[in-house]
Amino acid sequence: MASILKRVSHRFKVIGAVALLTVGTYAVAQEEFRGDHPDTYVVKRGDTLWDIAGRFLKRPWLWPEIWQANPQIANPHLIYPGDVISLAYLDRVGVGVQPGPRTEGPINAIPLSQIEPYLRDLRVVDSFKDLPYVVGLEEDITRGVVGHQAYARGLEGAQVGQRYAIVRPTTRYVRIGKRECCDMLTRNHYDFRGGLVPGFGTAWSDTAGADVGREELGHELYKVNAGTVTKLMEGDVEVTTLRLDQRNVEVRVGDRLIPVDAQPYDLQFFPHAPKQPLDENKARVLAVANSLTSGGPLDVVALSVGAQDGVDNGTVLSIWRQGSNAMDRVQEGYWRGEETVPKGRRVQLPDEYAGHVMIFRTFDKVSYGLVMEGVKPSRVGYRLKHPDAK
Repeated sequence: MASILKRVSHRFKVIGAVALLTVGTYAVAQEEFRGDHPDTYVVKRGDTLWDIAGRFLKRPWLWPEIWQANPQIANPHLIYPGDVISLAYLDRVGVGVQPGPRTEGPINAIPLSQIEPYLRDLRVVDSFKDLPYVVGLEEDITRGVVGHQAYARGLEGAQVGQRYAIVRPTTRYVRIGKRECCDMLTRNHYDFRGGLVPGFGTAWSDTAGADVGREELGHELYKVNAGTVTKLMEGDVEVTTLRLDQRNVEVRVGDRLIPVDAQPYDLQFFPHAPKQPLDENKARVLAVANSLTSGGPLDVVALSVGAQDGVDNGTVLSIWRQGSNAMDRVQEGYWRGEETVPKGRRVQLPDEYAGHVMIFRTFDKVSYGLVMEGVKPSRVGYRLKHPDAK
């Protein structure tokens, strides 16, 4: 794992700084420009926008400033090996970019191929109860793997040869009404029928009075496998037959089916700050994939913000542990219990930075991000802020 982190950290050495998309003057970039910069730079094979900006800017997430200072670049996300970039805009703007030979592909910020091995095929839907589902497996086995046949109900319109992703309802995400400090969030897990498991949710959520002001954020589906339709319903057979064709997770009765998404992820990501201010009391880490409550670099986390909050793929946020509202034991003494100390006699401690996360899949109210770097574990319930927050 250490070698993987070393390779990834080399490629994403400036991701932790994240992106601040500025569209105003060049004053910010000028203040952050390194004094030993050349007037021009020739783009080389293997460069990324982050690499280039990191060499010449003290704060490399200001890379858009370089492209804004070169108006000849029609698309700042498409530069090529051999392009000559002007860096002499402290005195003059837009000295010029000379196009390269265009014999190679464009330079991307973060290509999908470099982060895809760490992603989890998760999605969020408003409802899954009406989706087709696996009702049985060949020879009545309890778990199916590649090569096994699965029998599904609800695929009346399917055609032989059509492929379906097999997904498992795992979690319901809910935002509870406003509490004293912030919005509270809860998640409950599903059994194989898609029913909620009683009493099984997040320990950090206050679910008291959950029926007041609660908002469902969505239901998480985890892709476990895929299958190809081999036989349709006919005669007294009331199911559609699929052959499982992926070496992934075992399929079980109750798993749902959805059409295969040919391209579930963007082919490249251009890290940037959120397009609008976030409500820091609302924006939280909902869950850590394949973990209970905490994760670190290269872990996937579910976030309680989505498209309606102004985030999209490539949005980068910082993760913070909320500062405690602690009792001043110097004033109150150790003999007094925490519950007896009024809020006015407590002291608010600062939030503590944990890491940065880049969103790679966005839904309406929930999104998924990859933790790019961190100085401490990112835990369920931690706040999300602007990437430049201090």
